[in-house]
Amino acid sequence: MAAVRPDQAVPGAVPVTPAPPAPETESRRRRTTQALVAAGVQVRRAIGNALTFWRRSIRTRVVVSILLLGAVVAGSVGWLLMRQISDGLVTSRTNAAVSEAVSETATVREGLTSAGSGDFDPPSQLQQVAERLIARGKVRDFSVVVLGPIGQGDEVTGVQTTPGVSVDSVPRGLRAQVERSSRTAWTYTRLRTDGNGQGMPAVAVGSRVVLPSNGQTYGLYYLFGMDEEQRTLNLVQRSLLTSGALLLLLSAGVVYLVTRQVITPVRLARRVAERIASGRLEERMHVQGEDDLARLGVSFNQMADALQQQIRQLVDLSRVQRQFVSDVSHELRTPLTTVRMASDVLHDSRAGFDPVTARAAELLQKELDRFENLLGDLLEISRFDAGAAGLELAEVNLVDVAHRVVDQSEPVARSRGVRLLLDAPEAAVAEVDERRVERVLRNLVSNAIDHANVRGDARVVVRVAADAHAAAVTVRDYGVGLEPGQSAMVFNRFWRADPARARTTGGTGLGLAISLEDAQLHGGWLQVWGAPEEGAQFRLTVPRRAGDPLAHSPLPLVPADARMPGGAS
Repeated sequence: MAAVRPDQAVPGAVPVTPAPPAPETESRRRRTTQALVAAGVQVRRAIGNALTFWRRSIRTRVVVSILLLGAVVAGSVGWLLMRQISDGLVTSRTNAAVSEAVSETATVREGLTSAGSGDFDPPSQLQQVAERLIARGKVRDFSVVVLGPIGQGDEVTGVQTTPGVSVDSVPRGLRAQVERSSRTAWTYTRLRTDGNGQGMPAVAVGSRVVLPSNGQTYGLYYLFGMDEEQRTLNLVQRSLLTSGALLLLLSAGVVYLVTRQVITPVRLARRVAERIASGRLEERMHVQGEDDLARLGVSFNQMADALQQQIRQLVDLSRVQRQFVSDVSHELRTPLTTVRMASDVLHDSRAGFDPVTARAAELLQKELDRFENLLGDLLEISRFDAGAAGLELAEVNLVDVAHRVVDQSEPVARSRGVRLLLDAPEAAVAEVDERRVERVLRNLVSNAIDHANVRGDARVVVRVAADAHAAAVTVRDYGVGLEPGQSAMVFNRFWRADPARARTTGGTGLGLAISLEDAQLHGGWLQVWGAPEEGAQFRLTVPRRAGDPLAHSPLPLVPADARMPGGAS
């Protein structure tokens, strides 16, 4: 019959299209992948929850630690007991086996000596010896293997064993030792029977005897089974495991109950402390009993009462203080304006006064300027305290601001003998409030000029830098620096590193505090480094885009020319 090609049509036949194989569909593969991903997520979530629970639960850590420690102790004690019991049983059984083997060998040798050399032919003598030993072994519970003659190779004609006992039960090392020496030797082995390749533990003792009929030497091997000792050890092991498990469970229960009695009040105190920290100052612990934990609860409630009272007093005092500063600042505006007008008239007419009066007019004008600056700072602080300060954001080139501040501060620096240096790129643009940033830089530069080392390195170096996320300005001086711990107080209001030193630039003591508020209002940092006799460096860092979080600064806080590390705040 001719074969039909696939492209040929058979007359009268209906063509049938073969069904393609059923591969795994795309949707099934997608479901499988999604199931695997979901399973992985569940596993990671379960592991994360377990780790979180482990970190947060003191009770779980204590119970698990006690269980692990108890398991280690119980295991160590059990292992020592098993070792001592096993050594005792094995040693006792070995000594008994060796003694009995020596006694049996001596009996065999006496029987052979008394029989003489002509009573039996050698095979009969060997057979008689083996049968006697096998019969005694059945009564005394040991097996016998007779091998030989020694020194003539592996002749199977001289092999006699207890029925069912394999010759392989005798280790080759023991055979070699018996063949080399006439002394009794012993070792541990496994008593293998026909059809049982594993066998049971046993003690093998070997000696050799000489047949007087032909002078041939044969090895006598006694196999003493240790099944009774093995059963004893198994029983002891099961007893130790059972008692250890029960002891661990009992310890876990006791530890759980004890930790629950101790930790429950602690957890209650934690919840109450969290509520107090969230502003619910009236929360208190419920105290029961008169034990140490109850007294702890009473002390906690007393502490909470004292803290509530102190916090309320501080809140009231702070509110009164802010209101007082705000009211005084505003009330002083009107009389200050009147005094300023009179001072301006006197200052403009000082040319016609005598020298003493003219000098008094100049001093009055100068002190009024300082008073106006102090009043302006107080008003600014009161706006920060009231939360009324806001930003007028714009794209500002901080390099231009730094140039302007340096140029404005140059006359004061020159009069103090201080050199102002500016290290800046062409542009460092950031979205900031230009007025506030300029005020921060002016305060930092004025502070650096005021603390510059005029007898040594009288430099103040201003650096500007920016990257893709932040812009920074540092102001470095080489003056007396800061003592350890002072960097945390630099931005406190009215704080001065040296209260005895006279101010030559007319500072109010609020400039750095206002500068810190301005930096934080921008979501930025204002930090300081300082070391004794090494000077100080302030660093202002702001985000390039308003509202972006800060993760780093383009300029280091500790200057590269510092000889010793300082502190930062």
